[in-house]
Amino acid sequence: MQSGSAKGVLAMFIAVAAFSFMDALLKLFAAHYPPMQVIFLRATASLPFLLLPLWWRGGLAELRPTRPWLHLSRALLGILMLITFVIALRDAPLASVYSVYMFAPLLIAAFAAWFLRERVDAGCWIAIVVGFLGVLVILQPRPDGLPAAAGLAALVSALCYAAAVLVARVLTRTEHTAAVVFSFLGLMAVISGAFALPGWVGVEPTHWILVAAAGATGAIGQQYITIAFKNAPAAVVAPVEYTALLWGLGIDWVFWSVAPNATVLMGAALVIAAGVYVAWRERHPAVPAA
Repeated sequence: MQSGSAKGVLAMFIAVAAFSFMDALLKLFAAHYPPMQVIFLRATASLPFLLLPLWWRGGLAELRPTRPWLHLSRALLGILMLITFVIALRDAPLASVYSVYMFAPLLIAAFAAWFLRERVDAGCWIAIVVGFLGVLVILQPRPDGLPAAAGLAALVSALCYAAAVLVARVLTRTEHTAAVVFSFLGLMAVISGAFALPGWVGVEPTHWILVAAAGATGAIGQQYITIAFKNAPAAVVAPVEYTALLWGLGIDWVFWSVAPNATVLMGAALVIAAGVYVAWRERHPAVPAA
């Protein structure tokens, strides 16, 4: 592996670990606060970690958006994504939610074909169908399985995430990365704060340090995922995202004493195999016969 790709893969490992610990903190907050308040705390905690470095290097002008309606659309998708994600985390183990969420890269490939007219060959479509079957395995009702409401919430969250990624891909053609990230966090903070205010629950003093930790881990994850995609092709680093399941399993076991469910793991294996295949096809496209 070339040094650039190795650096990208290592950065992706760090990003996935940081986001996994941030999600564990969101799961903790979901047990104490309404979903909109959790979104507000998550967004506002990350803003200083974005703005201070920009201010330090005199790059605040990069925050000026040129396509505000697309920014607003992405923020609304992000709010729905996080509401359903927090609801899923509140009622289900982290690893189980991740197992459904891992369908998102396959959804992105499908949405890119439908809306951006990107080429997706027959093998990738078969992989997308296999991944969907894996999700159905995870969601099948069982006494010891994933709660139905949590599973559907995780699936809706994955759909919103995939749609938000497509909007971001369109935005980054004309906008600075800082503007895309800032508008996403800033609009989420304003909108979720307005909805959270009537039912606001006082934040426990011991939780403020955890709120700061959520902001820090989110900022670290955002920084290293940017480094990952800058130093290596998407098809090389994307499969590393699936290590989130290992982090989810470990966090569930250490902090909540929850053991993995065999059915969930079986479905997750199908989703991961399909996702890795699609990433491999992107890196090794089929060559048409002469």
